[in-house]
Amino acid sequence: MTNQQIYQRYVWAGMTRDAAALAEIFTADGVLETPLVSAGGSYPRRLEGREEIRQAMAAYYERSANDDRTVNVDKSRYVLHTTTDPNVFIVEIDTAFESPRGGEQHGAGSDLPAARREDRPAARLLRSRGGRLSEADQASRRRLRRPARPAWLVL
Repeated sequence: MTNQQIYQRYVWAGMTRDAAALAEIFTADGVLETPLVSAGGSYPRRLEGREEIRQAMAAYYERSANDDRTVNVDKSRYVLHTTTDPNVFIVEIDTAFESPRGGEQHGAGSDLPAARREDRPAARLLRSRGGRLSEADQASRRRLRRPARPAWLVL
C-alpha cells in the first residue's frame, strides 16, 4: 500500500469516526501523537499501540457525539510531501468543518449565515512500515505561535 493510500484510509477513518478502522491503519506498536493539544483535554495527546488507539479514539468519538460539525470534503484540502526516506511523509491539511449552528439558531431575519464554517489547518508527520502507519504526529497551526516575520527573511 502506498503512503497516499495509507493517508486516504486514515482520513476516511477519522471523518467517519471509526475508531476500529483508524486503529487498523497502525502497526501493532504504532503511535498517534498530538503534542500541542492541551494536557487533560478531550483529545488524547499520545496513544501507543493499536489497542490503545482503538479504545481512546472510540472514547473520544463517543464524548464528541454531540458535535454537529461535519467535514466539508469539497472545501477541505491536503498536500502530501514525500521525503528522502520512502517511509516518511508530511501532510499539510486544511480541513473545513461546517456546523448548522449559525443564523438558524438566531431566528428568521438574522444576518448570520445559516451554517458556520471553521477551517482547521494542521501539519502531520507520518511514518509507515509494512503498509501501515507506525507513527502519526500532528501539529495544529492554530496552536503554533508564528514569529512577526519569517526567520529566513533578512532585511
